[in-house]
Amino acid sequence: TLQLHLSSICPVTLLPVALCILTLLPHTLLGKPAEEDNAGSSALLQRVKRGWVWNQFFVLEEYTGLEPLYIGKLHSDMDKGDGSIKYILTGEGAGTTFTIDDSTGDIHAIQRLDREVKAQYVLRAQARNRLTDRPLEPESEFIVKIQDINDNEPKFLDGPYQASVPEMSKIGTSVIQLTASDADDPTYGNSARVVYSILEGQPYFSVDAKTGVVRVSLADMDRETRENYTVVIQAKDMGGQLGGLAGTTTVNITLSDVNDNPPMFDQRLYQMSVPESVPVGSVVGRIWAKDRDTGVNAEMKYSIIDGDGRDTFDIITDPTNLFGIITVKRPLNFESKPSYTLKVEGANTHLDPAFRHRGPFKDVTIVHVSVEDVDEPPQFDLPSYYIELPEDAEIGTVVKTVSARDPDAANNTVRYSIERSSDPEKYFYIEITSGSLMTVRSLDREQIGWHNITVLAMEMNNPTQIASVSVAVKVLDVNDNPPSLTHYLEAYVCENAKAGQLIQTVTAVDPDEPMGGQHFYYSLAPEAANNPNFTLRDNQDNTAWILTRRGGWSQQDQTVFYLPIFISDGEQPVQTSTSTLTIRVCSCNQEGNVMSCNAEAYSLPASLSRGALIAILACIFVLLVMILLMLSLRTHRKKPYLCDEEENVHENIVRYDDEGGGEEDTEAFDIAAMWNPREAHHHLGKMRQDMLPEIESLSRYVPQVCVMGGGGDSNVHGYVLAKLLEADMDPCAPPYDSLQTYAYEGEGSIAESLSSLQSGTSNTDHEYDYLNDWGPRFKKLAEMYGVLETNIPPTW
Repeated sequence: TLQLHLSSICPVTLLPVALCILTLLPHTLLGKPAEEDNAGSSALLQRVKRGWVWNQFFVLEEYTGLEPLYIGKLHSDMDKGDGSIKYILTGEGAGTTFTIDDSTGDIHAIQRLDREVKAQYVLRAQARNRLTDRPLEPESEFIVKIQDINDNEPKFLDGPYQASVPEMSKIGTSVIQLTASDADDPTYGNSARVVYSILEGQPYFSVDAKTGVVRVSLADMDRETRENYTVVIQAKDMGGQLGGLAGTTTVNITLSDVNDNPPMFDQRLYQMSVPESVPVGSVVGRIWAKDRDTGVNAEMKYSIIDGDGRDTFDIITDPTNLFGIITVKRPLNFESKPSYTLKVEGANTHLDPAFRHRGPFKDVTIVHVSVEDVDEPPQFDLPSYYIELPEDAEIGTVVKTVSARDPDAANNTVRYSIERSSDPEKYFYIEITSGSLMTVRSLDREQIGWHNITVLAMEMNNPTQIASVSVAVKVLDVNDNPPSLTHYLEAYVCENAKAGQLIQTVTAVDPDEPMGGQHFYYSLAPEAANNPNFTLRDNQDNTAWILTRRGGWSQQDQTVFYLPIFISDGEQPVQTSTSTLTIRVCSCNQEGNVMSCNAEAYSLPASLSRGALIAILACIFVLLVMILLMLSLRTHRKKPYLCDEEENVHENIVRYDDEGGGEEDTEAFDIAAMWNPREAHHHLGKMRQDMLPEIESLSRYVPQVCVMGGGGDSNVHGYVLAKLLEADMDPCAPPYDSLQTYAYEGEGSIAESLSSLQSGTSNTDHEYDYLNDWGPRFKKLAEMYGVLETNIPPTW
C-alpha cells in the first residue's frame, strides 16, 4: 500500500501530537512488503500490513530558507529499499513547484508558496517498477494545503473618501462607513480580523472599531465657522494586537449648509437718487440682505411694506435670488415730489423647521430715494390736436391756438414753430410767441383733404429742449365745383332712328362731396331749348336721357349735331355748367349696330368724284418721277467715264495753259486719275470711272520686263510708247509737249504724293529769310510767313 508520511513540520494547533509521533516512526514499523507464495498455488495470496495513511500535507507559506522546503515522504509497502521502485508525482505544480525523489519518495517545494495566490494543490502519486515501468500501486491523490501567516496588511480599496454631513448635526450622526480588506485567511487565526481606529480628526469625529462607521462626535458644528475636515482612519489586523499589520485612509468631510442664520441688511438706511426723466421700469438701485448661509438657504424675497413711495416704486429679486432691485413704477416729477421713503423687507424663501427657534428669518431696512431735477422739454396742454376747417376759409384765418409750458421750476419762455417737412407747401403759419396757427394759402379739399402738421415748442433759454405735437386739420367740403358730364361727350344716331328713340344716357360727376349726397339737375341749354332734333329727359336719379324728336336722318344732309346740356347741383351755393354733346349720324344695321360714321371734315365735295381724285394723285406721282430722273441724269453727266484708250490718255494730260485752283480744280484734270490703282483693286465696290479696267490691273510693283511681255490691255508701257511714237511722227505736234502719267502717283507709290496739302512738314521747318531780298512785290508774302523785318510796333 502506498503510504504518505507527513513532514516533521506539523503545527500543534491543527494536528494531534500523536499523529506527529506516528509520522516520525521508522518506516519498518509502519509496514512490511508482502511476501509472494512460490508453492505453486493458483492464486497470489498476500498479507498487507497497513500503516498510518494521511492524505493531506500542511506547509507554511512564504518560506524564505535557502534549501528546498521538505513537505513529506511517499512510501510503498512493496519498497524493499533496493531502488527497484520508482515514485512518480503528477498534478498541480508537479515538476515546477514540487519535486519528488523517485527513489526515496521525498517531496520538496522548490518555489516560494503564497496562500493569497493559491491556497492548495492537488497532487497524484504512483509507485512503478523501475525496470518494467509497471504500476505497483494504484494511483493515489493527496492535497498540499498552504498554511496562512499574517503577511498582508488591511487595505481601503476605495479611498480616499469624500463625505458630507449637515452642520449642527447631533452627536452620533453617521457620516460614512469604511471597510478594509485583508488578503489573509479569515478562518485561520487572527490574521484577517481587522479593528478600526481614528488617527486624525478628533474630537469632531469618531469611528466604530468593528464596523468602521464614522460618526459625529462633537455637537453644533457650524459650517459658517469651519466647513471642511480631514479624518484619518486606521485598520489593523490581529485584532489590534501588537505585531499586527495596519493600513490607513483619508476621509474628507464637508459640512453641508442648513438654514440656521437669519438674513441681515448691511445698512439700516440706503440713500439713492434718480433723474426725473427716466422712463418707467428704470433701475434706481439695489439692496442686499446678507445671509451667512448658501444656496437655497440664502435665497431672498424682497417687498416694500411701507412708505410714501409704495405706488411710485417697485422692488424685484434679481435672477440669483439674492439682491433686491428697486425700479420706477410711475413717471417721476421733481416739481411735484422731490423725494420718497420706502420701507423694504427681505425674507428667506426656504425655512428649516428644525431651526425656526433661531428666527425670525427676515430683516427690514429704509430706502430714501431722491428725485433729481432735469431740464425737461416743454409740455403741450393736449397730446394731439384735431381741427376742422372749411376749404373756403380766408387767408389768415386762425385755425387753432396751441399752448405749451416749461414744466421746470424756471418756467422758461416757449417759442413755437412748424416742422417744415410736415407742411412742405406752406399752407399754415404759427405765431412764434402766442402759438396761433393760421392759414397762409387757400385750401382746396379736392386736392388735399387732410393736413397733418407737427408743431414744435422750444425753450427760449435752452434751444435743445424741444417738444412736438401733432395737429390734424381736416378740410371740410364746400360746394365750389360745378358738375360736368362723365365719360364720352359723343353719341350717335342711326339713319333709321324713329322719333322718341333713346340714343344716349348721360351722367354727371362733381368733385364735391355734399353731406346729403349728390343730386344733379339736367336740361337743355336755353339756346337749345326748342331744338327740333333732340330732347332731354331728367330721370331724377342723377341721369338723363337724350331722345330723338324726329326721324329721317341722313348723312348727306348733316352728319354732326351739337347739343348743349345744362347741369346744376343741389347744394348751396348752386354750381352750374354747360357741356356740349356731339351726336353723329351713322349707318346702322337692323340690330342698331353702327356700320360707318363719316366725319364732316373728311367728306368729299359733291363736284369732285372719287375717280377724279385718283387721277390727280397719279399725275402728281408721274411728275415726281420725272423730276427725280432729271436730277439723276445731271449727276451722271458730271462724272467722266473713260470709254476708250484715247479718252483715258487725254484725261491724264495736264494742261498748264490755264490758271486754276491747283489740285482742287477738277476742270483742269480729273483727280480721280491720281488714285492708287493697287488700292482700287482691293476695293471692288469703288472702281475708278476715269480709267479702263486694264489700268486697274497694273501696279508699280510689276517689273518692266513683265509688263512688256504681258497682254494687250495690261501693257501700259507699250501703250505709252505707242502714243509717244505717234506724237513723234505727228508733224503738227509741238516739240515741247510732255506726257504726264499719274497712275503711280500718290501715297501708295514710291514717289509718294506730289501734293503739299497733307505734307508732314510745317512752315517752321523752312527758312523764308530770302523773301526779304525779293523786293517790295513780295512784301505781303514775307509778312504772311513772318519774316518781314520791321522796327515799327504793331497798331492792333
